[in-house]
Amino acid sequence: MSEEIKEKIETEKISEKPIQEIELQAPEEIKEKEKTKKERIGILHIYTSKNNTIINLTDMAGNTLSRSTGGQSTKQSRLKSSPTVAMFASKKIADDAKENGITTFYVRAKGETGGISAGSAAHAIIKSLSRDDFKIISIMDITKTPRGGPKKKGGRRGRRV
Repeated sequence: MSEEIKEKIETEKISEKPIQEIELQAPEEIKEKEKTKKERIGILHIYTSKNNTIINLTDMAGNTLSRSTGGQSTKQSRLKSSPTVAMFASKKIADDAKENGITTFYVRAKGETGGISAGSAAHAIIKSLSRDDFKIISIMDITKTPRGGPKKKGGRRGRRV
């Protein structure tokens, strides 16, 4: 090697700390990173009908992280749409959300088209998630409303000239 390179190496030497001191500093840095962990936001899609309740947890990009239904939580088909079974389904969603680091939700509740609201199962899901220390930013009812609907059965009545 040339003399210039040797001089640069000698002048730019890294301070020689013992390896033990470096190992002791590493866990403290990890603890600081854990404290500054960002809270992730997810979107919780709830669909309730007379026969079943479907819950879908997505990230902000729309990628599905977890899915649960009332039918997965009970064997009896008459109970699939009840609020009690919906709470059990939301427990599974809550566990998956904690596993993925999600702490806050946007909730989008949807009922059957033409229905009045999302239903009692959606209210039970939101209530159970708020008890599990999840922050709910907004609740939006996205139930579709018919405007006019399909053509009625039968033709025109009366005499046409």
